[in-house]
Amino acid sequence: MKNTLKEVFPSLTDEELEFVADKLEERSCSLGEVLFEEGEARDRLYMVKKGEVDLVKRSEGPMEHIARFFENDIVGVEMLFDGEKHAASCLVATNTVLLSLKREDIDDILENNPAITAKLYKRVAALVCNRPKIPAFPKPRKGRDSLGELEIPGYAYYGVQTERARRNFRITGIPISHFPLFVKSLAMIKKAAALANKNRKLDPLDKTIADAIARACDEIIDGAPYLRKQFVVDVIQGGAGTSANMNANEVIANRAQEILGYGRGRILIDGEEKLVVHPNDHVNKSQSTNDVYPTAIRLTILLKFQALTLAMTRLAHEFHEKAKSFADIVKMGRTQLQDAVPMTLGQEFEAFSVTVREDIDRINEAAEFLKEINLGGTAIGTGITATSYYQDLVVEYLRHVTGINFKKAEHLVEATWDTGVFVLFSGILKRIAVKSSKICNDLRLLNSGPRAGFGDINLPPVQPGSSIMPGKVNPVIPEVVNQVAFQVIGNDLAVSMASEAGQLQLNAFEPIIAFNILQSLQMLTNALNTLADHVMGITANRQFCRQKVEESPGLATFLIPRIGYDKAVKIAKEALLPNRSVRSIVLEQKLMTEEEWEEFMSPENLTSPYSPTGSCRVRPQTMEER
Repeated sequence: MKNTLKEVFPSLTDEELEFVADKLEERSCSLGEVLFEEGEARDRLYMVKKGEVDLVKRSEGPMEHIARFFENDIVGVEMLFDGEKHAASCLVATNTVLLSLKREDIDDILENNPAITAKLYKRVAALVCNRPKIPAFPKPRKGRDSLGELEIPGYAYYGVQTERARRNFRITGIPISHFPLFVKSLAMIKKAAALANKNRKLDPLDKTIADAIARACDEIIDGAPYLRKQFVVDVIQGGAGTSANMNANEVIANRAQEILGYGRGRILIDGEEKLVVHPNDHVNKSQSTNDVYPTAIRLTILLKFQALTLAMTRLAHEFHEKAKSFADIVKMGRTQLQDAVPMTLGQEFEAFSVTVREDIDRINEAAEFLKEINLGGTAIGTGITATSYYQDLVVEYLRHVTGINFKKAEHLVEATWDTGVFVLFSGILKRIAVKSSKICNDLRLLNSGPRAGFGDINLPPVQPGSSIMPGKVNPVIPEVVNQVAFQVIGNDLAVSMASEAGQLQLNAFEPIIAFNILQSLQMLTNALNTLADHVMGITANRQFCRQKVEESPGLATFLIPRIGYDKAVKIAKEALLPNRSVRSIVLEQKLMTEEEWEEFMSPENLTSPYSPTGSCRVRPQTMEER
């Protein structure tokens, strides 16, 4: 470590070297590993002890090569001058050993060791000025398929079929990498297939190749950014998902070749260009898009929906907590936007909690149907190129890889074209969206005002509401949840239409089904988490709620058991006159005393079934009064 430091900073004394070396950390990195990403905070200064690293720009469009750093070079020197975040990404170009200094240690040196600081800046300036010419980034390579040759970017892990799809389907601008769990699901399926093929009784996959495929899949499963960003095909694509499947096959094949010590693409072996790991023959062995893609959709939903149920659980909990704190607040219930009868604000919020919890049960029930898969059915469910032994084995390995209890569909031909489970699941998402939107409608109404509306509750203010009206605050969180609900409802219609449009032995429209369900899941999860945070800050206008109850003719309903409907109607009408209320009329007619009125207004009396013997009911009238 000190030897490398001496090479990088030869002017440091032994004592200074010892001081800096104590702060250094050593790190071994593999080919393709990400050292840091564009936009991340600059938290370390790196020195290359052995190997090479590349500085690249890849936030938008094709990856652009900026610089290559070699042995005894320094990476990340910009943190010594300015900038809190990296302006580019750094990828490991070969197996590399790095030494690093944390930002806090650098700050300590700069603040407390002027001698070392001067030597450090002088050396950095010299290295930057004298850095050797940067070699060109890998040149584009040629890919070949049944349609001919096509040029592929040199940095790409994907191959020719992915490149064709990237050019063909410029539809949404959203690549499948936008849904990292979908990419992870594809890798899990490919790993399970490689393990099953390695253990096939007949025509097994070469163990070395199978292990390399499994290792490449593990890197994707673990979320390696440099591989995940290689899933570039548009989420909406023709071909029933073939482009997504081939994108996975090609990325895994090229990464497996690197693991085996080769480069990407065709390799010259014994005078002939070959693919050491073939995306079709090896990675896609015993598979078809038609069993991989729908299985990947199912797996992705199963991995993803639990985040939604957690958000729903949070939301239900927050409504329940508010219900407890609002349990003694009497307010007017309303039907058709008209005064009905009293209730407590706690009852209203508990109803919100209950309806959310109901749908947690429904979505969990629907998720169980997703565990039946057609993996092993290959093209149309007949299992061509696979074997019955493989069919059972691949499902067993997928259970092991995912931890989910998948089972093989009873009839693989039916399971290959049947998308009914997606219609069912999307319908549950629509149900959640509709009910969540209804709750938000209620919250907006209950919060309306502050002077000319209902005014039962106060939503927490989160931003100014107008560019022209001073002091206006809008219910923006319920409004955004409303809009998410509208989108989810529209997505469900698209899923229904796509499912209906399937023909014969395959549904070619599964990409739009996948996109809409995954988008609905993601949007709903984010929206309901946002709403749960918002509900925590809701407060009640206790006195205002009571005042409106006492003024409302709806309160006359409670007088019917004692004075009859006709007399109750007269009181209700009189309560509508200026400066009149049910309370004032009842007290004037001596139907109750002040104490009895307070007992009458208790939440227990106004919000529970009628009891003729209840002590807080209107006292019976005398014969003379009648």
